[in-house]
Amino acid sequence: MKLLGIRLHRLEMPLVAPFTTSFSTQTVRHPMVIELSAAFGDDVVTGWGECVALDAPVYSAEYADGAAEVIRRWIAPRLFDAGAFTAETVAEHLRPIVGNRMAKAAVEMAALDAQLRHRGESFADYLGVTRDSVPSGVSVGIQPSIAALIDTVGAYLDEGYARIKLKIKPGHDIDEVRAVREHFGDETLLQVDANTAYTLADAAHLRRLDEFRLLLIEQPLGEEDLRQHAELARRMATPMCLDESIVSTEVAADAIALGAASIINIKPGRVGGFLEARRIHDLARANGLAVWCGGMLETGIGRAANIALAALPGFTLPGDISGSGRFYARDVTTEPVVMHDGVVDVPTGPGFGVEVDAGALADFTLDTTEITR
Repeated sequence: MKLLGIRLHRLEMPLVAPFTTSFSTQTVRHPMVIELSAAFGDDVVTGWGECVALDAPVYSAEYADGAAEVIRRWIAPRLFDAGAFTAETVAEHLRPIVGNRMAKAAVEMAALDAQLRHRGESFADYLGVTRDSVPSGVSVGIQPSIAALIDTVGAYLDEGYARIKLKIKPGHDIDEVRAVREHFGDETLLQVDANTAYTLADAAHLRRLDEFRLLLIEQPLGEEDLRQHAELARRMATPMCLDESIVSTEVAADAIALGAASIINIKPGRVGGFLEARRIHDLARANGLAVWCGGMLETGIGRAANIALAALPGFTLPGDISGSGRFYARDVTTEPVVMHDGVVDVPTGPGFGVEVDAGALADFTLDTTEITR
């Protein structure tokens, strides 16, 4: 393909309810949707991607305004200069740009969508998946009270979600997890996510979670603390899962070698794209580790791509792939992702298998930046 142009659409999408983690509370999300135009000979195709960077550098070092600037000033010019390229070579063309994985992932995603649409091939077929649906888990933000937490979890279980993940932080952990476990019983698949809120000094406190028979504890310590995670894993019975720490296949290999994780949460945006995500999946599977697909409150564009990725065989735990309605009353795709019977269906259409709703995109757009050669 040859890059013809990129449009960066900055959106404002209200959430159906506030979403609170250890580092922030979101009531609206400002996704950046990537519209990439590419020529395949005489065939001009539009591909769509999504940047998962937040407004502020609180989840990772990247943030949305910075990602937009990196795409405009450095990523797009390198791809224009590349001449003909493929989605599989985007990462190599962008290698001289240090870091900025979320920005790179968004552009690679749009290029991959365009390439697959040109071929008339679905992302699921490209990956070689054989499942037609994947189990759907839901992430529950920190609630104002235990009563509110019980009501919220109960509502999601009534909807049919296959797994519950509770966000935790100091002061909102043991009592909340105990209440959920006692109220809903051992048959409920339950895990917790700390988003780096603790230190190794909290090991004795975190060991109290072992009594609740959790699927895993996700990223309790800082993102650079691989050695400390390995030490904490030795002190806890609950399986250790890494999220923010895993930014590449190389880091995943180090985490596995150190014993810092027995489970990995793969987020394509965080690791630099879906192709790198597949490599991490392959590495984990070769080493006998389970993986699952995390979420970043994606629109239907990113959500559809995540579903296909989660259909790979190494994804043996339910991911944070809820229906669109979990976060948005209205999505930017013509057909929102729907959870039914505890699963979401793998899209089968060309590219990521969803079409952008032009009206919704226009209604949510705050501004659009056009990048041409």
